[in-house]
Amino acid sequence: MTVTDFSAASGAPLPRRIAVLSFHTSPLAQPGTGDAGGLNVYVLQTARRLAMRGVEVEIFTRATHSTQPPIEEAGDGVLVRNIVAGPFEGLRKEDLPTQLCPFVAGVMRAEAGQAPGHYDLIHSHYWLSGQAGLVAAEHWGVPLVHTAHTLAEVKNAVLTAGDTPEPESRRIGEQQIVDAAHRLVVNTTGERDELVGYYDADPADIDIVPPGADLEQYTPGTQRGTEKARRALGLAQKTEVIAFVGRIQPLKAPDVVVRALAEIVRAEPHRDVRLIVVGGPSGSGLERPRSLMELADELGVADRVNFLAPRPPSELVDVYRAADIVAVPSYSESFGLVALEAQACGTPVVAAAVGGLPTAVADGRTGITVDGHDPREWARTLVSLLDDDDQRLAMSRRAPDHAAGFSWDATADGLLASYAGTMAAYRARRAEATAS
Repeated sequence: MTVTDFSAASGAPLPRRIAVLSFHTSPLAQPGTGDAGGLNVYVLQTARRLAMRGVEVEIFTRATHSTQPPIEEAGDGVLVRNIVAGPFEGLRKEDLPTQLCPFVAGVMRAEAGQAPGHYDLIHSHYWLSGQAGLVAAEHWGVPLVHTAHTLAEVKNAVLTAGDTPEPESRRIGEQQIVDAAHRLVVNTTGERDELVGYYDADPADIDIVPPGADLEQYTPGTQRGTEKARRALGLAQKTEVIAFVGRIQPLKAPDVVVRALAEIVRAEPHRDVRLIVVGGPSGSGLERPRSLMELADELGVADRVNFLAPRPPSELVDVYRAADIVAVPSYSESFGLVALEAQACGTPVVAAAVGGLPTAVADGRTGITVDGHDPREWARTLVSLLDDDDQRLAMSRRAPDHAAGFSWDATADGLLASYAGTMAAYRARRAEATAS
């Protein structure tokens, strides 16, 4: 893929300290629960690696428990500030915009207690944080860098049955951010094109910085390690294992894999194949938290599906290693960190050909991308890979090398270059305005 050339930013001063806004979900939350997912991983991993490069990072998020301290350490040089904004629990994501004002007030109070110029730059994540970032950037006199992660126009364009359309208020809010932010950071050229096509963004204001995987945590296992992982998950060594890792909501399409499993079993009832689902209900999936279990039961494959709670990377790595294939059937995916993590563990991926997944998965080399979400087509693709040991093992060998091209260290370097260029351009514009 083509990545933005940051060479023009070389020599520009780097930020000493940045404010990262993650209003709707904490980077310390367990991915796969509630609204926690790839965004959380992105914020935490990039913050830690930016800190390793000498940049102090303070992450502002909304407190969700009364027991949370106002400030938590998330690594050397990384602080998480839990801002009280609305009730701690029971607030739906759709109601979060009503708490933007108290959140912004909390962010402003935190900055007011510091010496002038405490932050050099703001990086906001998701549109709600972007709205808060617009206010803070204006008051602090610093540039705003924004990463959308998902976009209302894109999600509504691929809306699936049972999902809820994103409201017009979100689209308007996203447009305001695109128009006012000093820099937009995206994962792929596809995301850049969506911002340009749907929101009339200026391509010159967009930097492409691919996300990564924790290549120290996610590594291929030995044969003995894989056998141990399967035993720990209660899986027989000869069982064919497909895994789905992610939030249980229509957008992530776990039902497509369950239906594909049913197609496989219907055609070959004696085939020893199982599906592992790791994740919790999220978004519109909260309305029917047991809907996927009910679907498996209705299709007669409940005894072939293991539902597991979300787990930390130290345990998730065993799920990836135990699986023959990891399925990522999302209707929309800005990148697909699960696909990268699985490949880093040496597991081939079958993914929907949407969003950043064709970038995350090398089609035909480390996995297969599927056009559409027809369960029959997914069943054929999964079976073809399960039946072809030579192809699957070749993909397994190549997968870690492909994943190695996407590290969080590289992401941090890309962000630093983007920050430096943004700060230099911002200061130049301010100097020009003052001179005139």
